[in-house]
Amino acid sequence: MFTIVQRRYWYFGLSLLVIIPGLIALLLWGLPLSIDFTSGTLLEVQFAEHTAALDISQVRAVYNTHGFPDTTIQTSGADTIVARSKSLSSDEQAAILADLAVVYGPAKVLSADTVSPTIGAEVAQHAAEAVGLAAIGILVYITIAFRKADHPVRYGIAAIIAMLHDVLVVLGTAAILGHFLGWQVDALFLTALLTVVAFSVHDTIVVFDRIRENLVVHRRLDYETVVNHSIVQTLDRSINTQLTVMLTLLALALFGGLTVRHFVVTLLIGVFSGTYSSIFNAAPILVVWESRDWQNLFRRNKPATA
Repeated sequence: MFTIVQRRYWYFGLSLLVIIPGLIALLLWGLPLSIDFTSGTLLEVQFAEHTAALDISQVRAVYNTHGFPDTTIQTSGADTIVARSKSLSSDEQAAILADLAVVYGPAKVLSADTVSPTIGAEVAQHAAEAVGLAAIGILVYITIAFRKADHPVRYGIAAIIAMLHDVLVVLGTAAILGHFLGWQVDALFLTALLTVVAFSVHDTIVVFDRIRENLVVHRRLDYETVVNHSIVQTLDRSINTQLTVMLTLLALALFGGLTVRHFVVTLLIGVFSGTYSSIFNAAPILVVWESRDWQNLFRRNKPATA
């Protein structure tokens, strides 16, 4: 049998090694918010008869000429650009497109979205509220579902801690990728984050439910052994279920195109983190709580009695 619970502090340490760099990135650079949160204009332009290869630096130079130096430029395929900038008026959009048409030929605007500062602030507020309400709802639901078990609130709090682990992993990764690759956090990122929360809690509940069943069946075994046995019993199911999802997401990330790539990669990272946290964090936290490990942190280890 795998000794997962007995090595719980190794897994807790591994989680910290993953989370801490992300937290540092969040403190230093913050989240690279898109116009969905900060306001601005998103232009997606296609050049059907371009005479030269699309050059991001040249497109950025055009925006700089018109007074928008902080614009983020990406290419989608060989003939399309996606530009995120501060709010553009219709005249400014027309002037920029006219300059680009001189180099790349006639331009076709596929989409032009402008978000005001008020709407951006509301989206950010609703995002925080959504995550907070999800956490409260999960705590209440798990506490009610496990009301016949001893200390049902512990199951809810352990699930919330594992969920926060996954949220921090996703946010930290977004900060790192945003700084080094220029990726931005948009409304789709929020959708991916809430989906990760659902996946994480779902897998955690599966493990917790098996623990509850085994506590009734194996009453003579100590709590740590029962929890470890329950994790091992659900290990195949958890890995197979999440692996199926991750393979699908990997295919989408490789072949799905630029518009969904950031969303899919966020899901991929979150699902992997959710699988890890449900197996190696959530259930071991119950053991730490039950055995009150914190009382022995500063005591010398004594030989266990038979």
